[in-house]
Order: sequence, then structure tokens, then C-alpha cells
Amino acid sequence: MAEPNVGDQAPDFNLKSTSGEMEGVAKYKGQKNVLIAFFPLAFTGVCTAENCAFSEDYSKFEGKDTVVLPVSVDSVPTLNEFRAKHGMKHHLVSDFKREAGRAYGVLDEEKFFTKRAYFLVGKDGTLRWKHVEAELGHSRPNTELLEAIGKAS
Repeated sequence: MAEPNVGDQAPDFNLKSTSGEMEGVAKYKGQKNVLIAFFPLAFTGVCTAENCAFSEDYSKFEGKDTVVLPVSVDSVPTLNEFRAKHGMKHHLVSDFKREAGRAYGVLDEEKFFTKRAYFLVGKDGTLRWKHVEAELGHSRPNTELLEAIGKAS
């Protein structure tokens, strides 16, 4: 599938989180913004640094009325290990069946994991901002993500 465009209704998903609960965009509609942060694989360098930074800055995202949903194709048990090893405060979401990656047009079908990509969904359920990294080794700093949230809200 193609990536949704800014202004489109964001595709919803219903995926298991390391919290044991199901996560999706609709869950927060009318209440919070949702930053969906697709990352390729747990236990890899850039993904580890990115998720540790989310954990450190989680209160800054909450202060902007935004839930961060880091999503990867890893299984929930793998994500639980990853989260525990690095002492992350936030929960991670498993797209083991690759449904969300396909819905957002960021699944690399050859490698069978997603590109690193960010989708900001407003409280009304529309896509407000997006960025897909050209290279897996690149990621957006939280300052840039928080700035995008500020501009889009």
C-alpha cells in the first residue's frame, strides 16, 4: 500500500503492546495526538538509541498531549526483553504480522521489516505530519519530532 498523505484519515491498527494491551490510533481519538514511530528491529544500534531517547523524553511528549507508539515487526516477548534490557519507561508495539507497516506503506517486503518512519496523527484522527527516512541508519532527533508536534497541533 501507499503511504497515507498529510490530511488523510490515518489508518488504524490493533496491535499488542508490551503493556499487554492492544494499541491503535482509534484508542486515542478525541483525547491525544499519536506519534507512530516505526523502527526496523529491536537490539540494533540506531533503534536502541532512538528508543532510549523516547524513554528519556517521554514526559516532553506527554506535555504536548502526545502518545508515542514505537512499532516494530519484533514479537512482544522480544520487545519486552529489549525494553527491560534498556530500562525503557514507554511501551513498544509489535507489528508481527506486518499489518501496520503495510497500511502505512513503510514495509520493505524484501527485508520483511519496516523503514524508519514517523507519522503524527492529530486528536481528530487525521495525519498531520510524516517523515520516512531515506536510510535505515538515520533517525529524527526528539527535538525535531517535538517541534513537528508543536507546529501540527
